[in-house]
Amino acid sequence: MNHQSHIIDCMSKWILTGFLSFFLILSGCAGEEATKSGPPQSYPYRAVATVGMVGDIVKAVAGDKADVHDIMGVGVDPHTYNASTADVKAMQQADIVFYSGLFLEGKMVEMLRRLGEDGQRIHAVTELIGTDYLIHHFAGTNHPDPHVWMDVQGWMKATQAVEAALVEYDPANKDFYHANTAAYLEKLKQLDEYARQSLASIPTPAPGQKPVLVTAHDAFSYFGRAYGIEVHGIQGISTESEAGLQDIQRLVDLIIQRDVKAVFVETSVAEKYVRSLVDGAAARGKKVIIGGSLFSDAMGQAGTYEGTYIGMIDHNVTIITRALGGDAPEKGMNGKLAN
Repeated sequence: MNHQSHIIDCMSKWILTGFLSFFLILSGCAGEEATKSGPPQSYPYRAVATVGMVGDIVKAVAGDKADVHDIMGVGVDPHTYNASTADVKAMQQADIVFYSGLFLEGKMVEMLRRLGEDGQRIHAVTELIGTDYLIHHFAGTNHPDPHVWMDVQGWMKATQAVEAALVEYDPANKDFYHANTAAYLEKLKQLDEYARQSLASIPTPAPGQKPVLVTAHDAFSYFGRAYGIEVHGIQGISTESEAGLQDIQRLVDLIIQRDVKAVFVETSVAEKYVRSLVDGAAARGKKVIIGGSLFSDAMGQAGTYEGTYIGMIDHNVTIITRALGGDAPEKGMNGKLAN
């Protein structure tokens, strides 16, 4: 089976698994009322987000008007996550639910759709992003790359989608949401500029070439397009795709040809394939190090700077820049990075 067929097959399995999981879990939640109507009855209202990157936007825009609960925690892979009974109950009882969309939450897709049909207020934060912006890795597939947050400007659009949803839900506080959104977007603009300046300082072996970023899976395509980096993932856009010997060999060849100094692991993906690259290069006389651990599908520990979206991207930019020979402060844009 070729790589494209494998991705499509995996997506079909996700849909089936999510569909079955929905009914199995929902059977334990019978009688829960999901229909919502009208503005908030009290504050803080209950907001649920599937992943931390989405939850961080909601917290920034909603401020103290909402109590925000993230379903998936640190190091959780959203591509393969199965919602628990408690997760479904939390979404049913929430006043409003946000998810990333673009099939990121692969096994929860059918569940999220059914919750919407049952009357729950549910919003994909990528809903305002135009199709011309989205990346399709394979021609003919219906599901674009979901990792939009890797381009800060893409996540600005997601922030505006959250703002629109909260203003619609709670129009009495629209000025509050507008002000919070404007303040957060200004911080994101600063982050975007830091990323551009830092990554542009990475040297390349030859004029006209881009720096090469090799990671565990294809989560960094938007990052690469936005910041002038040539990105290669061992696995596909979903971690359910498997890397074969040919994939490893192809990337070892690239590492040697382009004199890549470092490759990167990810906090939510097993390290085995990346370590295979290091070993494969070493067997051919090329020393390559693991440059650090990047946040791809999940943020850092809750309560830390890296546990925020800004801290997540600051960490990635800083680690990549420094490991590939560029110029970035050790503690990052805001001097807050743990390492």
